[in-house]
Amino acid sequence: MLEILTEFELIVDSYDQPIQRPTDPQEQKNNYSGKQKRHTKKNQVIVMPSGKEIVDVVVGETGATADIKIWRNQRLSLLTSQRFQGDKAYAGEPLINTPHKKPRELPLTPAQKRANKSKAQKRIFVEHLIRLLKIWRVASERFRLKAKNYDRVILVV
Repeated sequence: MLEILTEFELIVDSYDQPIQRPTDPQEQKNNYSGKQKRHTKKNQVIVMPSGKEIVDVVVGETGATADIKIWRNQRLSLLTSQRFQGDKAYAGEPLINTPHKKPRELPLTPAQKRANKSKAQKRIFVEHLIRLLKIWRVASERFRLKAKNYDRVILVV
């Protein structure tokens, strides 16, 4: 199955979900996302280019974990010949095709802007899939159930 997937350029993206503030101080520190300014869990999805099938899911990483770190832990289970598309959070990863970053104090060239637009048009399908996951209230709002059930509930969704 993994060899069949190498024919496609899969799309990878992560999203945060707010959780209740943990009572343990060390757990609070691990789950606090400075970007979101709250305690979160982070989930990562890898989907087919059409955006209809989910290939892989990583659920329940701490909110302070960077997207690229989750990816580096997960890529060991995938073939090295597999190619991926991702957003700027995955910049610097050789297996992931990412958009061009704007250089400091310089604008992007028109060719780079066109390339970024075409990459965004291909990558938008993972955002649509994440939206479909977040239609379920338990997966979009603050997770109020027991923390030990988080992985099972999100995987069911």
